Amino acid sequence: MSEASKSKGRFMTTEDRLKSAAAYLSGVKRLSVLSGAGISKESGIPTFREAQTGLWANYDPETLATQQGFLNDPSLVWRWYDSRRQRLAEVAPNNGHRALVDLEEWVEELTVITQNVDGLHALAGSSRVIELHGNISKIKCFEASHPAQNVPLGLNEPPLCHCGSLLRPDVVWFGEALPEFELSRAMQISRESELMLVIGTSGLVHPAASLPYQAKQHGAIILEVNPNRTPITEIADLFLQSPSAEILPAIISNLKDLKVRT
Repeated sequence: MSEASKSKGRFMTTEDRLKSAAAYLSGVKRLSVLSGAGISKESGIPTFREAQTGLWANYDPETLATQQGFLNDPSLVWRWYDSRRQRLAEVAPNNGHRALVDLEEWVEELTVITQNVDGLHALAGSSRVIELHGNISKIKCFEASHPAQNVPLGLNEPPLCHCGSLLRPDVVWFGEALPEFELSRAMQISRESELMLVIGTSGLVHPAASLPYQAKQHGAIILEVNPNRTPITEIADLFLQSPSAEILPAIISNLKDLKVRT
């Protein structure tokens, strides 16, 4: 973004920003969304470190979210993720998630690329979702990644796979590579996007944080929605400083008004 554009942007009203966002989205055929923990937090899901409260306050990520931590104490790690799965059963998609579903009506192709592991985008009804960091509700075996079905909540120990390996949550732990297919697809989608909507991500966790830069380098418009400024704000064509559950429905409303007028 040019310095003149940044200066102009600082003096835009919220109404101006909503109209500008709708104008950017109008006519877009290929739209990508990169979402992070912020949109899930609005549904009442704490971030990874915020979830380490109560019984879990004295444990660090190296204990709870690494292969070695799991091997050292499978029961501890299993119970930690089981508690998070139980909490997920009590939450629902918010208006931000639902607005992205509504947005599918206005573009030919919308793909949500998410760093979140809660599955709320799919639950809300988004039809194309790439889960870069896995899904906490899914289970696989430690040794061979065999998927496991119908694993009940409330177990104190990880069950065994049919191959004899311990089962574990199907999420990306610290020190593990992102799933190759999902990452490759996310990079391709980012490069092919006409516009990328970046929602509730810190812009600090790589390689996901690199996707807006790839999109920008290939000519995409970048719209960022976040209560706080991030490194991505510097390359955004428009920054909307607000929770997504508030601003995204308002953008959809402005987009509908714009379509009616044209």
